Amino acid sequence: MNPNDPSPRPHRAYWRSNLRLIACLLSVWAAVAFGLSLLLAPWLNQWKIGNLPLGFWWAQQGSILVFVALVFLYAWRLDRLDRKFGVKE
Repeated sequence: MNPNDPSPRPHRAYWRSNLRLIACLLSVWAAVAFGLSLLLAPWLNQWKIGNLPLGFWWAQQGSILVFVALVFLYAWRLDRLDRKFGVKE
């Protein structure tokens, strides 16, 4: 993006790409947090990690680890998006 260009088009394209990325990552988060932790927990409970059923472990630890991974993925992808559109910090 050229700072001398008054056109809002590059800004809109940047934010559209950013919002698309956010929507995709939130969809993954929702599928993991609600799908695996709530809906599939009884099915996951047939396996155990230590003395705990996998459904319990996933609801307590697994979904948090996925969320942290999504935060790092967002930072990495946003850095690439910033470079693509020429956005400087």
